[in-house]
Amino acid sequence: MKPESIRDLFLKVRTGKLSPDEAVARLRHLPFEDLGFAKIDHHRALRVGMPEVIFGEGKKPAQMAQIFSRLAQHEGNILATRVTKEQFAAVRKKVRKAEYRELARAIVLIRDGHKYGKGTIAVVSAGTSDIPVAEEAVVTAEVMGNDVEHLYDVGVAGLHRLLANRGTLTRARVIVVCAGMEGALPSVVGGLVGVPVIAVPTSVGYGAAFKGVAALLGMMNSCASNVSVVNIDNGFGAGYIASLINRL
Repeated sequence: MKPESIRDLFLKVRTGKLSPDEAVARLRHLPFEDLGFAKIDHHRALRVGMPEVIFGEGKKPAQMAQIFSRLAQHEGNILATRVTKEQFAAVRKKVRKAEYRELARAIVLIRDGHKYGKGTIAVVSAGTSDIPVAEEAVVTAEVMGNDVEHLYDVGVAGLHRLLANRGTLTRARVIVVCAGMEGALPSVVGGLVGVPVIAVPTSVGYGAAFKGVAALLGMMNSCASNVSVVNIDNGFGAGYIASLINRL
């Protein structure tokens, strides 16, 4: 529930359009709703400006469907990450307008089309294999109310591909860069722009890449001063932070 919704609720009670008992009924699940296996934080959007996001891994399809449908009874967009097709099938039975974003492994319900971001977020992937992580960042930023441009397969193995698309970088207010292997691309991008660059190490790479650890360490040692780093494969975290920056 957003601040605007609570103000509207108080106004309706004040003008007699809504009874106090009806207002209490609408607020009964603040700050959270206890389902036994999950405590849904309906207060989060009011508290931090972003609604709760569902993390799908480890949840049974029925649990996912119940959490998603309960969130859907309130206003605002809904995002579930790291989901399976089985979880989506269960959600779709309860929330017919929910959509499955296969590349991002995400379920979304878009009901608030307002653009809260002040500019554009660019999401860049070094290789095609990094696209699923990049797509998680894209979906997150879009659900949070941002204009997003993506630029895929422009890694350091062929820098001419990146330089041929500098327009996307120069238009952006914040940039998310997803890369595996040695994780060099964020440093290159950081040296080309004067905006925050959020680096996402991916678990793409051969044995000595150590499932993303090599990229993570490379990014944390970036010589570009405008680069910050999130966890391995954490496209959601990068999209979320980019959204907060884009709102400032």
